Amino acid sequence: MRPDPVVTGQPAGATEGLLSIEVELVTGRGRNWWPRPGRVFTAGPGHTFAELAEAIDVAFGRWDLAHLRMLRPAGRDRAQLVGLAGRAGLPRHPRRPVPPARPAAPGTSFAYVFDLGEDWTHMCTVRPADDRWPAPPQAPRPLCGWGSVPDQYGRNFADARPAAGPPGRSAAMFADFPAILPIWGTRP
Repeated sequence: MRPDPVVTGQPAGATEGLLSIEVELVTGRGRNWWPRPGRVFTAGPGHTFAELAEAIDVAFGRWDLAHLRMLRPAGRDRAQLVGLAGRAGLPRHPRRPVPPARPAAPGTSFAYVFDLGEDWTHMCTVRPADDRWPAPPQAPRPLCGWGSVPDQYGRNFADARPAAGPPGRSAAMFADFPAILPIWGTRP
């Protein structure tokens, strides 16, 4: 099995263990996104978090991928940086793979953050497998989506300069989330 698996137990190409992962964009560039744009991905048991991260970035229209990424599974005290295979200059941890979400069963949640400076934060929730795929795809891929995806640098036109993000956030928007990230969920 490949290191850094999203789920464990089945070799690549097995039809069992197929996942649907709902990903919603929550924050980015200092802004809370509402309504939240989202995508539903399919992934197989041999796919890695790094492969899922790259699929998320592409599906959310990111073209400048030279940024740090972070993954934080629910119930874990520490987050892990996620590097993309084959990309120069990005962190890779071959001896410390990102652990799977024990295994990723429907209802399991985790946070994915693209670009730690701009904080493009996503709420990811594993859903029951979608039966449109008889076998896992070569790489995680989106099945469907909704909402308007904001530009990575806040531009509305090709020749526009990157815009400054608006200040402030409201923790009230995240009260219904699991307490994966500091601003999410309610704590005792």
